[in-house]
Amino acid sequence: MPDDSDNEDFEKVVDFGERKRKRRRLLPFSQLNPRPNIEYLVKGIIPRVGLVVVWGPPKCGKSFWVFDLSLHVALGRPYRDHLVRQGTVVYCALEGEEGFLKRIGAAKQHFGVNEAPFYLMTEELDLTGEHIGLIKDIGQQCAKPAMVVIDTLNRSLVGSESSDEDMAKYVKAADKIRIAFACVVVIVHHCGIDATRPRGHTSLTGATDAQISVKRDAAKNVVTTVEFLKDGEFGETLLSKLEIVEVLKDEIGDPITSCVVVPIPHGGVSDRRRKVRLTDRAVIALRLLGDAIAEQGDYKTNLGGRVPVGAGHVRTEVFRDYFVRGSVAESDKPDTQSKAFRRVVAELQAAARIGIWQDHIWVTGQPDR
Repeated sequence: MPDDSDNEDFEKVVDFGERKRKRRRLLPFSQLNPRPNIEYLVKGIIPRVGLVVVWGPPKCGKSFWVFDLSLHVALGRPYRDHLVRQGTVVYCALEGEEGFLKRIGAAKQHFGVNEAPFYLMTEELDLTGEHIGLIKDIGQQCAKPAMVVIDTLNRSLVGSESSDEDMAKYVKAADKIRIAFACVVVIVHHCGIDATRPRGHTSLTGATDAQISVKRDAAKNVVTTVEFLKDGEFGETLLSKLEIVEVLKDEIGDPITSCVVVPIPHGGVSDRRRKVRLTDRAVIALRLLGDAIAEQGDYKTNLGGRVPVGAGHVRTEVFRDYFVRGSVAESDKPDTQSKAFRRVVAELQAAARIGIWQDHIWVTGQPDR
């Protein structure tokens, strides 16, 4: 049992501490109720505040798609069938200023506008070392932004994408921008060698509030999948195409063109409710993944909310083992098996039939039986 001297020492510490700190308020349970705040910038796709990674292979259309989405935010126009909360956009385009200017010219024609609260920054950027200056520049030149886009991570990082220390500093810098403006920071990023996850250290993807993949399908359509959305439903897939627009003519009268993103015809949206026809190999692979989950799946951990409630998941190498043993690869050569596995994973992910987080994989619906 503590004696009186212990209590006196405690009171002295508490009294001294009260002079040093700000008093924190504790709210009773009866006063804890949800607030009717708007928690989205683009409902079901982009949160109002947070860190978002949009990733994919080179030339897949990810920068075109992010620009199209961000312009909808600036204009306050619904994005497909998704509600949009209008706000100022700052877009840091660090790969090709002239190409981006043509892109904006095409968008002006496509949307029929010449004014929007959209600001472009094309100068070199070391986000880790220069984020304070960037915050000041934004604050002095435009209204408080709702979205800040960094396109791309590779062009804004001085250091290694594979370094936990470098990426932790990069994420912290992006967080400073998020906190300064209470906005969403969207980072455009490349995929790894196996094309199944964003490139580099997992400290980036582990910090995201939303993760979106962009790929091209066999018809060269742009396939965008919401792989993860914190505090929201995810798994939706949008199908788009790039449409060529003549921006102006050069000195000898030849057309100068760029592209705009438009929905695929017949509704333009392929989401988790639309049935996408799979190849026979993908159907078999999906069944094998269901078997792997049924026999070896983890149903207890949801990977920080990335896996839907009640869904089991396995590591990617477990699925690959079932894939190979199920003779889906149709070859004994390891290289051929690996290529076949990557193709079928990409197909299933593009069709929104599976979800992937780091090296974990799950079925978004019921496997075809």
